[in-house]
Amino acid sequence: MRLRCAVLADFQHAALDSADWSPVEDRVEVVAFPDHVTDEDLLADRLAGFDIVVTLRERVPFPASLLDRLPRLKLLVASGMRNSVIDFAAARRNDVTVCGTASSSTPPVELTWTLLLGLARNLVPENHALREGGPWQSTVGADLHGRRLGLLGLGKIGSRVAQVGLAFGMRVGAWSQNLTRQRADEVGAEFVETKEELLRSSDFVSVHLALGDRTRGLLGARELALLKPSAYLVNTSRAAIVDQDALCDALRAGRIAGAGLDVFDVEPLPADHPLRTAPRLLATPHLGYVSRANYATYYGQAVEDIHAFLAGEPVRRLG
Repeated sequence: MRLRCAVLADFQHAALDSADWSPVEDRVEVVAFPDHVTDEDLLADRLAGFDIVVTLRERVPFPASLLDRLPRLKLLVASGMRNSVIDFAAARRNDVTVCGTASSSTPPVELTWTLLLGLARNLVPENHALREGGPWQSTVGADLHGRRLGLLGLGKIGSRVAQVGLAFGMRVGAWSQNLTRQRADEVGAEFVETKEELLRSSDFVSVHLALGDRTRGLLGARELALLKPSAYLVNTSRAAIVDQDALCDALRAGRIAGAGLDVFDVEPLPADHPLRTAPRLLATPHLGYVSRANYATYYGQAVEDIHAFLAGEPVRRLG
């Protein structure tokens, strides 16, 4: 009897075309679901008949309450090598092997600059005006050259964002709780002593931190008030690092020039969410990791994970 594999939240119907599933097709039936189920009862019912689940990034939480209801599940594959929404202790207790995949930092770097450039040059309103018969040139763009780019985090993604900023002729500064002057020097960024100094002095601020106890709510109303009225904030990292209510208030009050967001407290973003109508906001539906090359890696290595598991030699184990 063939095992059954569920591929979750395949919004673009891309999972089965992004990889060669033939190495496991003789032993595994693969079913891709393009919708997103948030109700745990409905999700438990959907997955009850599956032995393997492939989930993309952190789109679908797997808490103990769900894993305990899936006695047939034996393998859970999550793209990336870090996942905060899987209860690994519960997985072990239920004899569920959890495996990951590689993930490239290139797509989120590129999307960060897509948002930043789109904000600076007002690309969306100008494009709408051009296509809809509106005014010819209605805004004045912000310059990058000579301006200060402030980075919260200078890791794998933040350091590459810094390199692009330097290529634009920007002055790049960086801060995080663990950042050292030596690391900043290696990247060519200025080491900034405090978060407050970085926020006050930057024309563009971009968030590139991992979510944890020390970074959750790192930018609240008090911190956002430190930004210049002409400053822009970009977050392609994790939504919970920035207080979204405080950010929405700042945008509506015109206390900052604009914001670029790719991550949200609730995803998909509800139709009536205040951020959908917030002014001065350029937003994308969590596209940071969504690219053809990354999907090829995610699903290609998911096939490898399944094949190795079936051979009794799991690879890229998590937790």
